[in-house]
Amino acid sequence: MEKITITVKLFAIYQEVYQTSQLNLEFPAHTSVTEVLNYIIAPYPQLERWRDVTRFGVNLQFVSGEKILKNGDEIVLIPPVSGG
Repeated sequence: MEKITITVKLFAIYQEVYQTSQLNLEFPAHTSVTEVLNYIIAPYPQLERWRDVTRFGVNLQFVSGEKILKNGDEIVLIPPVSGG
């Protein structure tokens, strides 16, 4: 089965929970952004509340969760951020 390697940039709550700003992950070819989000949330149920309000960027462009990823893509998970 063909695999792709992607970089996931984490911000705000995702960065706090994972204690890092970036993950390098491998997925099967034809993986969608939503599937990556599911993978990120699965081990940390406290992130579930952010699922529906998280926006996505791939290679510096906003995309929908249905976007199919390619090898080398960079994904950004953007939860709402409160100002201060």
